[in-house]
Amino acid sequence: MRTLFKHHISEQLTLFASIIKWTVYASVVGTLAGLGTAFFLKALSAGSYFYEGCLPFQLFLPASLLFSSAIVRYLAPDAAGHGTEKVIEAVHQRMGRIPFKVVPVKLVATIITLASGGSAGKEGPCAQIGAGLASTFASIARLPESDRKKLVICGISAGFATVFGTPIAGALFGIEVLVLGQMMYEVLFPSFVAGIVGYHVATALGVTYSFESITIASRMTGWGFLEMLLLGIWCGLIALFFIQLLHVMRSLLERISRHWIVAALIGGGLLVLIGMFVSQEYLGLGLPTIERGLRGEHLPNGAVFWKSVTTAITLGCGGSGGVLTPVFFIGTSAGNLFASIFNEPNVAAFSAIGMVAVLSAAANTPISASILAMEMFGSAIGTHAAVACLTSFLIVGYNSVYPSQLLGIQKSGSLSALEGSQLGDIEYATVVPREKSLLEFLVKLFRKTKSDKSDRHTEDADKS
Repeated sequence: MRTLFKHHISEQLTLFASIIKWTVYASVVGTLAGLGTAFFLKALSAGSYFYEGCLPFQLFLPASLLFSSAIVRYLAPDAAGHGTEKVIEAVHQRMGRIPFKVVPVKLVATIITLASGGSAGKEGPCAQIGAGLASTFASIARLPESDRKKLVICGISAGFATVFGTPIAGALFGIEVLVLGQMMYEVLFPSFVAGIVGYHVATALGVTYSFESITIASRMTGWGFLEMLLLGIWCGLIALFFIQLLHVMRSLLERISRHWIVAALIGGGLLVLIGMFVSQEYLGLGLPTIERGLRGEHLPNGAVFWKSVTTAITLGCGGSGGVLTPVFFIGTSAGNLFASIFNEPNVAAFSAIGMVAVLSAAANTPISASILAMEMFGSAIGTHAAVACLTSFLIVGYNSVYPSQLLGIQKSGSLSALEGSQLGDIEYATVVPREKSLLEFLVKLFRKTKSDKSDRHTEDADKS
């Protein structure tokens, strides 16, 4: 009895020590991420102010994208792409080891890209900055590789939480985005601590967040449930189009240019033409357009297409930045267009749900996307958002804006893909032959219906 009591005491003391340890470590990472995010956002604001003083400032895009590509290529190749993707790759392949030089290079390259009108996001750099600082802290403190990996994941969570002002969704995003269908619960507590601390540090330094209060009936009716299913299917298909366009545009620019300098100049020139002859609202972050949609204003019907194109061009030709802010723009526009097609009066609610549903599909993060909806727009939207997010998550299949994501589950018992492989390596999922599969069931049902009709026609003929 005394031995059992000693074991219980030892167990509780160990858990208590673990809580203290990870609270301290995660608080340090959260503080670093909050400081880095605040500095980045203020520098981005100053850079945008500088560029906008030069009219028309979008004409600087080819030169800006060329310079952004050059400093990344020659100073820190790990800073290439849209930030979060590189961090996921570092977690899976290098136990979270990220060179410190990635932090300043990513910060400068992204400011140059976004301030001059490149279509990208600000969350990827913040996640990469938070993760890079976490990796540097682990090196200074001489922590084991397993602890470094956890702290880098905390850096992703803190970066997402601080840039969007959503500590809970940010914490969940960091542990959900790594493996499709699996959450790393061993990092759940420190991720929450890092996200909350990072959020408060950023707000203390003057970072502000604007949220729109969305009015929607908390009780879901049968028709409302069907609408959310349809909206989820629509958003899943939109996300699939965007993901494929990112890959196609990168390959197309590489094939046409055959050199990164030419690709940057061609991409920048195309963006200038779109800004001149289509609209400038598809360049840059696009936050005013997102806010208009969330206020219930009708957006242009082509907003989904043009924002997808400008983002694919920016990232495909070497521009630096995240991908989720464009996803928010595309999702808001998709929900807005859905509401217009079905003559829905509550345009704001459909725009908000579309925003998180496209995020859920594009990043394969249905849980954090649903929580994000409640943190940004109120708890009443939670049920509706969850249905749309889960539907879009299934519709997009084994595709992602983060090709380094690992496959942890099969999205359907009738589809098979190699678990543990990177999503970027999965060309297609194999259809599993099952006697009770939905496809065979529908075929049998169709044949039976056709046979019954034939029998009835024969009986009617006999009677006559």
